[in-house]
Amino acid sequence: MTSEVWVGAGIRRHARSERARWRVMYGYVRPHRLALLAGAGLSLLTAATGLALPLVVRALIGDLGNHRAVTPVLLLMTALVTANAALGALGSYVLRRTAESVVLAARRRLVDRLLGLTIGGLDRAEPGDLMSRVTSDTTLLRDVTTNSVVGVVTGSLTLVATLVLMGLMDVVLLGITIGVFSATALVIGVVVPRIGRAARQAQNSVGVMGAALERMLGAFRTIKASGAEGREGERIHAAARAAWRADIRAAKWQAIAGNTAGLSVQCAFLAILAVGGARVTSGAISVGTLVAFLLYIFYLMMPIQLLEEAASQYQVAAAAVARIQEAERLPVEPADPPASLPRHGAAATARPAGSGQAVGVVPIPPASVTFEQVRFRYRPDMPEVHHGVSFTIPPRGMTAFVGPSGAGKTTVFSLIERFYEPQAGQVLVDGTEVRDWPISQLRAAIGYVEQDAPVLSGSLRENLLLGAPEASKAEIAEMLRITRLTGLVARLPDGLETAVGHRGTRLSGGERQRVAIGRALLRRPRLLLLDEATSQLDALNEAALRETVAETALFTTVLVVAHRLSTVTMADRIIVMDAGQVKAAGTHAELVAADPLYAELAATQFLASVDA
Repeated sequence: MTSEVWVGAGIRRHARSERARWRVMYGYVRPHRLALLAGAGLSLLTAATGLALPLVVRALIGDLGNHRAVTPVLLLMTALVTANAALGALGSYVLRRTAESVVLAARRRLVDRLLGLTIGGLDRAEPGDLMSRVTSDTTLLRDVTTNSVVGVVTGSLTLVATLVLMGLMDVVLLGITIGVFSATALVIGVVVPRIGRAARQAQNSVGVMGAALERMLGAFRTIKASGAEGREGERIHAAARAAWRADIRAAKWQAIAGNTAGLSVQCAFLAILAVGGARVTSGAISVGTLVAFLLYIFYLMMPIQLLEEAASQYQVAAAAVARIQEAERLPVEPADPPASLPRHGAAATARPAGSGQAVGVVPIPPASVTFEQVRFRYRPDMPEVHHGVSFTIPPRGMTAFVGPSGAGKTTVFSLIERFYEPQAGQVLVDGTEVRDWPISQLRAAIGYVEQDAPVLSGSLRENLLLGAPEASKAEIAEMLRITRLTGLVARLPDGLETAVGHRGTRLSGGERQRVAIGRALLRRPRLLLLDEATSQLDALNEAALRETVAETALFTTVLVVAHRLSTVTMADRIIVMDAGQVKAAGTHAELVAADPLYAELAATQFLASVDA
């Protein structure tokens, strides 16, 4: 009894899963249902003209046997053949266009979903595998649209219509036909689930291969410098071989299904020829009826193939839909509530039209930041990064976060940006918990320079304007002057329109860092977060950037994670962190005298970085 209950529960889960997949597929198809209906209608008209041909052939044979004029029948046959070709071509175009529209809608929906992912959700996924789901898996929806949806409908109706016409001609021959094709249906019913399993394995292997490729291309220089090309290549080859094996299995079962359908038609033809010939001899049917019946036998091949392909393609597409669903189940950030702005919302972050002020001068109130007993871990299975972190940073001025590696300094910035949610405590900006801010408004108020200062593929202008596409020429020129990028732009062959290469490989580390800083300054932030923003700059450029940061701190709130004494000593306040806790806070002079950890850092780490 227990095993029966277990099997029954498994069947119910499978049924629910299948219904869920059909709902997902229908969700993609629903906006295009009118075009699909038009395509299906054209397919049915094509089938109808084809079904009429055997009847016309029977009439032609009858006319020839009775020595009647055959010109009208030949003209009708010509019209049917022409209409069949024209309607078939038009129907095929409509269905293909609709299928491509379904793929486009699926890709747009999935891309929007991925852009809305939380940072934590993205951390749990492989970017290369997600790319495969957007490109490869969505393409398979094209087949399920034309074959599984339309193919089932048109194939079933055509099959029924053909069998009805065959039955009207001769019931005995129809019974033989149904018997042969029933055996075929049993074989295909066994084979189709195996196609689905192989297709799922193939798609998963393609995703693994994409992840391996992304890993290799993302650290290409490191792999070459480490002499690891062979090992990384074998990783990709292994995934490619797994995809090949799964595709071969799917091809094997598809070949069996397809050839079984073809074999059934040939067996039915031979059986009908033998039995039908005997019935013609006995006078039960005419020669014209036998010829028309044999033509219908071959015509049955089309709807049977449609149904077989629909079943096979459904299994392949179902595997793709399952992978798309997995991506759509990744956690996303909450959407901004409609018409909901905090008291420091859009008006506070608006750019003054035609402002000619310096980039560092922000004519809007700076933000305050407060952490209240914040506890945070990146994943449930990982240790806590913050153990009750508390501090308050008033509006305006510069605050430096210092401490040993792993103290939780960068995590402070991630929590302010709401890339992650704390497990306990509160993070407040301007006295409002960050969860109560609409995310777009919160981030519009913040300029953020990451530790590795990423630069996107594209032009230098596109990178600089990434967060402020409406910046004026005067603002761009001022930003280039402040960040000392004017000389770089002058040297580049196409100036601001010069392509910077994949991840900014055509720029030096210091140039990428200055681009990232300029990008943040162009946003005119109320709160500027700099995570070791001068680590790759030479002494001359660092001094210039320090002056820019000091000027910016007069009008906005600047938070920096710093490892250089020159940066730390210019801060209005310093927060010392260690092992996920705030150990001390004050000015440089106060902390050197009162906090042993800071005094040690000032004497070793800071001074060492200055010497370097």
